[in-house]
Amino acid sequence: MMHDHDTIVAPATAAGGALAVIRLSGTDALAVCDRIFKGRTPLAEAKGYTVHYGRIMEGERTIDDVLASVFRAPHSYTGENSVEISCHGSSYIVSEILRLTQAAGARMAEPGEFTVRAYLAGKLDLAQAEAVADLIASSSQAAHALASNQMRGGYSASLETLREKLLYLASLLELELDFSEEDVEFADRQALRETLEQIGRSIDGLRRSFALGNAIKEGFAVAIAGAPNAGKSTLLNRLLNDDRALVSDIAGTTRDVIEEQTNIDGVVFRFLDTAGIRATDDRLEEMGIRRTLKSIRRAQLIIHLVSADTIGPDGSIPQPGFTLNPEQKLLTVVNKIDTRPTLALPDGVIGISAREGTGIDTLYHALRECVDTQALLDGDPVVSHSRHLQALSQASEALQQALSAFDSLPTDLLAEEIRAVTSALGSITGRGTITSDEILINIFSKFCIGK
Repeated sequence: MMHDHDTIVAPATAAGGALAVIRLSGTDALAVCDRIFKGRTPLAEAKGYTVHYGRIMEGERTIDDVLASVFRAPHSYTGENSVEISCHGSSYIVSEILRLTQAAGARMAEPGEFTVRAYLAGKLDLAQAEAVADLIASSSQAAHALASNQMRGGYSASLETLREKLLYLASLLELELDFSEEDVEFADRQALRETLEQIGRSIDGLRRSFALGNAIKEGFAVAIAGAPNAGKSTLLNRLLNDDRALVSDIAGTTRDVIEEQTNIDGVVFRFLDTAGIRATDDRLEEMGIRRTLKSIRRAQLIIHLVSADTIGPDGSIPQPGFTLNPEQKLLTVVNKIDTRPTLALPDGVIGISAREGTGIDTLYHALRECVDTQALLDGDPVVSHSRHLQALSQASEALQQALSAFDSLPTDLLAEEIRAVTSALGSITGRGTITSDEILINIFSKFCIGK
C-alpha cells in the first residue's frame, strides 16, 4: 500500500452534500496544490493551521472557488504535509479537482491509506486506527461515545498503564539476572505476585466489558419469545412503529426469525421476532421453533411475552419454555391487558397492550435500563473488537500460567511469562512485546545503575 511519502489524494466526505472536502497528504502536498490553486499567496509559503481562499484553475478556466486548509508536518493527521480543499459538493467539481491534482503529481489514495500513514507516523496506534472506522460507522450515541473514547486514546491509555507495570516488573527481574552471581534480589516476590494479580484483575475487567462493547457496536440483541398468539409480531411492529412483521390470529404464522432494529435513547436494539414455542407436528413450524431457540441463545435479553388470557386467577405466569444462560437478562411482559383491565400483575412484570400502545413507554424504559452505558459515557475503557478480546484472553492465560507456577519458576522463566503477557497486550495497540532497549532505558532512568 505505502509508496514512501508520495502525495496521495481522496475525497474526505461522502458524495451528495452541498460541500465537499478533498484531502491531500505527502511530502509534496503543498507544491501539488499550488499547481492548481490560485490564491493571494502560494500555499508553500503558508503557515500550518491556516485557511486560504482561492480558486482551482485549469489554465485560465476556473473550476471552483475553494478554501484550502494547510497542515504542516508533523502536526497533521498523517504526520505529513497536508492540504484539505473545501469546495462545492457537485460530483463534477469533485471529479475535476481530483483529476487536476493527479495531473499535478498526486495519486489516488488506496482504501485506509491516510489512516495507515497516521499509524506509521505514530499519530495513532492500532486500536485508535480501528476506532476511526467505528466512529464513521457509528449509528447511535452509545456507539459514537465508544468509538470516540477509543480514538482519543482512553482505551489505549489503560493498556499502556498495564504495559508500564509489566515493564517495571521485567526490569526488576532483568536486574536480578544481571546480578545473579551476587545473590541480590531486586524484586520482592510477594509484591511481585500482588502486582501481577492486580494486572490480572484489570485484564479480566476489560474482557468482561466486551459484552457491553460488542452489544453497543453491533446492536443489543433482544429476542421476543413466547407461546403462539401472544402478540409477538404485533409487539415488534409497535416497537419499530412500523408494520414489519405479518400479524394474524392463526397460531404459528411466524415460521422464521425476523430481525429488525431501532434506536432507544442512544442505544441500538436488534429485535428478534421468533416463532411461537409449542409442541407441534408441523415440520415447517418445528423448524421455526428450533431457530427460535437458537436465537434465544444468542440474545442478550429475552422478552418473555405472555398473553393476558393465559394468566391464572392467582396471577401465576406461565413458564417460558426456554432456559437462560447466566449472562442473559429476562423481561416478563404481559400483553393484551386491555382485555383484562382488573388483572393484578406480580412485581417486575410489565403490562402492555401491543395493539393499543398501552405500556409501551414503560417497556422502552425497561429495555434501556437493561443496558448500563453510564461507565461508557463517563469515558471508562470498553472493549468492542473480537480481536482485542482474543488478545486479552491470551494475556490472561499467560498471566495465570505465571501465577500458577510462581513459587517454582526461576527468574528467567518468570521474565519470559511476563514478556508473553506484554506481547499479547501489545498486539492490540501495535506496541508488541517489551524490547531489551526499553528494559535498559527503564533500568538506567529509574534505578540509577551506572550513574
